[in-house]
Amino acid sequence: MIERLLHLFLSVPPGIAIPAVFLLSAAETAVFVGLAVPGEIAVILGGVLASRGHVPLAGVLAAGVVGPLVGDSIGYHLGRRYDASKLKGRAAKRWERARKSLEEKGGAAVFFGRFAAFLRSIIPAAAGAAKMPYRKFLLHDAPACVLWGVGSVLLGYFAGGSWKKLVHAAGWIALAVFAALAVFFWRRMRAKKNA
Repeated sequence: MIERLLHLFLSVPPGIAIPAVFLLSAAETAVFVGLAVPGEIAVILGGVLASRGHVPLAGVLAAGVVGPLVGDSIGYHLGRRYDASKLKGRAAKRWERARKSLEEKGGAAVFFGRFAAFLRSIIPAAAGAAKMPYRKFLLHDAPACVLWGVGSVLLGYFAGGSWKKLVHAAGWIALAVFAALAVFFWRRMRAKKNA
């Protein structure tokens, strides 16, 4: 089924491709679609379409950055209004995990959460529910959206015809980026403590 969806996305008319990248990447965190289908697939495939000359690269880059930023903001505001105590099962466990991450790491959890698929879908709402100030949320979310969006689009753009392998590897690539950034910031925080 995923294979059919991928081929369908690559065959959409150019006038629909960029709005689709925007909407799918926004919906991932705005309405938790990312728990089922990660938005990075649409963003990477948008880059593939740009590499084939079907859509302008600048348009896909804009959609790949602005879509997640809008979706995260919507998710944040929904989280401020939503009562998470009604969640059950796996959703409750994921929510609790995101909440604990926010308590321990604050803005860093928002930034790094963008690079892990399951956290990306839930961290914005959890930040809103935790009453993190929106300015603080945005201060950490915006740079993460830029890095994630530009990186995902360019990954698809430079992969071109190897998009099938790339889509399957995207989760591992995001995890590797997440781990590298986590180690960097962890060392930086330890250096500040020891100074």
